[in-house]
Amino acid sequence: MSAMFEELDYRPTPIGALSLRRRRDLSTGEDIYEIILGDAYLMSSRFTVAEEELSRMGLAAAKGESLKVAVGGLGLGYTAKTALDDQRVASLTVVDALGPVIDWHKESLLPLGEHLTADGRCDFVEGDFFDLAASSNGFDAKEPGKKFDAILLDIDHSPTNVLDPKNLDFYQPEGLEKLAAHLEPNGVFALWSNDAPDPVFEAALKSVFAHVESHIVSFDSPLNDVKESNTVYVASL
Repeated sequence: MSAMFEELDYRPTPIGALSLRRRRDLSTGEDIYEIILGDAYLMSSRFTVAEEELSRMGLAAAKGESLKVAVGGLGLGYTAKTALDDQRVASLTVVDALGPVIDWHKESLLPLGEHLTADGRCDFVEGDFFDLAASSNGFDAKEPGKKFDAILLDIDHSPTNVLDPKNLDFYQPEGLEKLAAHLEPNGVFALWSNDAPDPVFEAALKSVFAHVESHIVSFDSPLNDVKESNTVYVASL
């Protein structure tokens, strides 16, 4: 029997104190893992439906086999793990600016850590996704300029509610054009958002991508009897 509450790790980072916590859910008896930055909850294993749907919907729109996929934001690993469940994925490059998050997976402090690190298709990159997206070299230092069939992003809370103000430029047409340069022809960009579909961001996507859809992902909240919802944007060239 594990302890009812445990702080598994605590690290200072350039954008605030980062904490990994595990607590026992009294109603279900399961362990809940949470990543907290300062006072903000970044990730909880209690809510993973939308992170998983980000991969499923993004890859459903991708064409062909032997897909090269990039994920922006490792977190608890649910987006990456769901991508690896798709047998068409030949390689997965997972980018996270927070070295401790990558360490937690490599050290098996998180439940999906062993699954991700044992899969030879999966490679972790410590770096700022938004800086790499704006660069000509892209996301894979071992293969500068590598293009991807799908790029899946789950870092900011939404295109307007960002962790760092500098990220806002990414969600404008110019930032999205730089991202699109890292995609293969017919490539797909998918984005998770905590907010409802945003017409302004949809317009920005449509200025760069040929086909854009906004999907509302609903799920039951264990905290109350109402449905919660997130948005997954899927855009293809």
